[in-house]
Amino acid sequence: MKKSKEFANRLHALVPKFAYVPVEDRFLMNPGPLKYRFNVIGVGVNGQEHIRVTMLEGRCTVHGVYDPNPSSVEGARRVKAEFSEEPLVVYDSLEAACNDPAVDGLIICTPNHTHLEVLKVAVRSGKHILLEKPMATNLKDAYAIWQIAQNYPKVLQIGLQYRYKPIYVEAIHEAKVRRSLGEIKTITILEHREPFLDKVRQWNKFSKYSGGTLVEKCCHYFDLFNLFAESRPVMVYASGSQAVNFKDFEYEGERSDILDNAFVIVEYANGIRANFNLCMFAPMVYEEIVICGDEGRLKASEGENGQAHSEWKSYLEVICLPDRTSRVMTPSYPALIEATGHNGGTYYEHLRFIDAMDGKPSTAATAEEGFWSVVIGVAAEESVKRGEKVMVRELLEGNGLGHL
Repeated sequence: MKKSKEFANRLHALVPKFAYVPVEDRFLMNPGPLKYRFNVIGVGVNGQEHIRVTMLEGRCTVHGVYDPNPSSVEGARRVKAEFSEEPLVVYDSLEAACNDPAVDGLIICTPNHTHLEVLKVAVRSGKHILLEKPMATNLKDAYAIWQIAQNYPKVLQIGLQYRYKPIYVEAIHEAKVRRSLGEIKTITILEHREPFLDKVRQWNKFSKYSGGTLVEKCCHYFDLFNLFAESRPVMVYASGSQAVNFKDFEYEGERSDILDNAFVIVEYANGIRANFNLCMFAPMVYEEIVICGDEGRLKASEGENGQAHSEWKSYLEVICLPDRTSRVMTPSYPALIEATGHNGGTYYEHLRFIDAMDGKPSTAATAEEGFWSVVIGVAAEESVKRGEKVMVRELLEGNGLGHL
């Protein structure tokens, strides 16, 4: 109860109509003493989202940023200024940002292909680290990061925040805690959405920088597959193409090569089967998960269609055998939090990061979990290229990881 009251008071402090109350006169709306200071490395759209949720939560602050792109830095300044008059420190090097003694934690949001090299600098600081997804673009780098994390004395959390989106939080609770479905047998996830947005130097349009669409975008869903399956993937088969998006796009003489649609099938060692349906040229943002067990079925969805007179809400239904209850619900967080991005998933990921820094148990993604989400993504990309199924054991052996 105490924790929920503290949470409500922090939310009240952010309501604009209460902005007139001086800091020294705040009691219910006082978030308490500052706990930690973070530096954000890379402040494009994802980095700025991390700044926003950190400042919104209120117990921590963003001290400074490092990003070689001046426009990104200016965007970061604007975001922090919405919440605090304290100036944002801007560093002129990665090393300076990582090693500032005034800072307790680092949030790394640089392009995917840079993660390992940035992390090598960051871990020398001995600070807590949140590393954005995907942790790497290939298996060797992902494994190297997993090994760094195993020996790292502080928190090293991977930014797979979809597990904290409302529909997936409730789906995990129904399937894994209440066991409403009995033994899980099949998992289906669907994402239909608009194309990849613009990035600085357009790195997300090229597989060699992003890891490919099935690594860059879909590692979130493969992480969810692994959470529900509680087993290791043994086979991946995928079919996909670049049917619509960026077919004529070139940047500095290179032509875009990323997939914009795919079907992915994953078989697990315990017999569970999962399948994923992706379309990135749809006129909406829509996600759906369907899980079937031997005693029930769960379906959950969320989406936005952009139409003036049509509203989509988060939805979850559980249909069980006749001897137990079924239910329909609308999973949600406070509107203020959901509006920060990813339906509030990043905000609650930050709460888990703070928990871990405090020495409390956390359900956030570990480097090991991040590694296995990349394994499925890499296997799926490889399967599309080969036109045949990929055995995970053979893929690992081919990358010098046959011992796993």
